[in-house]
Parts: sequence; structure tokens; C-alpha cells
Amino acid sequence: MPQVKLSAIILLTVIVLQGCKGKPDTSSQQALMEASKMELATAVNERDRLISLIGEITSGMDQIKHLENILTVTASQPEQASQRQQILADISSIRSTLRQRREQLTELEAKLKESALYNDKLQYTIDAMRTQIENQAKEIDNLNSQLMSANEQIGNLSVAVDSLNRTVTMVSGERDSTISAYTDLENEANTCYYTVATKSELKKHKIIETGFLRKTILMKGDFDRGFFVISDKRNLDSLNLTHKARILTNHPEGSYNIKKGDNIKTLIINNPDQFWSISNFLVIQSD
Repeated sequence: MPQVKLSAIILLTVIVLQGCKGKPDTSSQQALMEASKMELATAVNERDRLISLIGEITSGMDQIKHLENILTVTASQPEQASQRQQILADISSIRSTLRQRREQLTELEAKLKESALYNDKLQYTIDAMRTQIENQAKEIDNLNSQLMSANEQIGNLSVAVDSLNRTVTMVSGERDSTISAYTDLENEANTCYYTVATKSELKKHKIIETGFLRKTILMKGDFDRGFFVISDKRNLDSLNLTHKARILTNHPEGSYNIKKGDNIKTLIINNPDQFWSISNFLVIQSD
């Protein structure tokens, strides 16, 4: 039986008993009235706490809607990882707050049921607030699921990006290796060797072999390759020679010409591809 209602019955009983004895006991009545006032004040205080809690519960949905808006923006911006962490922290905080409000509502409901203020309308309000808390809890769970899903998608995208980066790095490495190999082959294909020396020097380095009434033999056997200057066919277009100089190696006519001056000759290579088509070596005897 509610406490205030019980107090009223006790008060009536005391009055009846006092009426039987004669004049009522004024001090007893005063004490009972004071007790009833305290109970009423407590009930009003609990009602006010309920009203305040209702305001907090209502504002809680605004917090959740704000988080939903932030999550919508953040989900499309994978680089804002710190903001997603903040949302997770906010979700945890709201969950804790909802748990406290649920406990407060249960406590207030129990106290108000024992007060003179309790009625069906008040119970309806309490039930509505409990339903709103549960709905907010579901919203928070939904937000958390969305965020976890977004994090998972971002993680998958990160893995895919890392894989693509590794592929690009590998392909770039293969491309660079291929370019390097091609460059090496091209340089090797365009490498040529020439030497301008006297007859005795050429013989000394076994580049030519001569004898009495014997035709000069070029670069047979183990000749000294180190005596040759290494050059690039694409860049070697002329050589200055002595007046007596003559070319010993065989090169197609028309691929070069000799320009003569005072005590000097200049070998001019007109067509490098044709000039070096027979041999990559150029031997010029200077005397």
C-alpha cells in the first residue's frame, strides 16, 4: 500500500480513537501532518528529477543524430581515421549514459509509485521514456555497426591499395630493368673501337702482321684490345689524321670520305650504320 495512503489511514484511526477519549491530541496530529508534508516534498522532488531526466533523454536523440551526420561524412573520407576513433569514443560514452538513465528511470519509477503523485498518466510518461531510451540504444548499436562496416571496407580498400602499390612497384622495377637491359644492349651494339698508330706500334700490339712480300694481316689471333680507344658509333663522326695516314680496316665506300688539308687529313664518317657494318674496329696506320 502506498506510504501516503497508509499515513492517511493512520491519521484517521488516531482521530477516531482520540474522539472516543474526548479531545484530540493536537501534538500527535501536528507530527503526522509534518510527516505527510515531508513525504509530499520528497514526491515532488522525485517528480522534478523525472522531468529533468525526460529532458536529458530527449536531448540524447539530438546527440545521436549529430553522430549520424558525422558518420555519413566520415565514411566517405577514409583518411579521417582519427575522427572515426572519436566517434567510437562518443558511442561508448552515450552507451554508458543510456545505461545510467535507464537505472535512474527505474529508481524514480519505484519511488513515485509509493508517492501521492503516482497515477496512470505518470506511468505512461515513464513507459514512453523507457521506450525512447531503448530506441536510442538501438540507434547507437546501428551506428556502431555502420562504423565497423565502414572501417572494414576501408581496411579492405587499404589492403587493395597496398597490393596495387606493390604491383606498381614490381612492374616499375621490371620496366626499369627492361629499360636498363635495353640501354645496355643498345650501348653495346653501338660500341666501336679505333686506333691510330705507327706500323711498328700496330705490330707490337699484334694488331697487324707483316712480312717480306707478304700481305698485311689484320687482328688475327691474340691482339691487344686494350690498345684501342672505345667509342660510340652514334657520336664518332670524324677523326683528325696525319698526312700519311691510311685506313687498314675494310669499310664500305660511300660511308666515309677523307678531307685533305695542309699536312693533315680528316676522316669524316657520313653513314655510321654502313661504315661499321663490316667491323666494329677501325685501324689507321699513321705513317
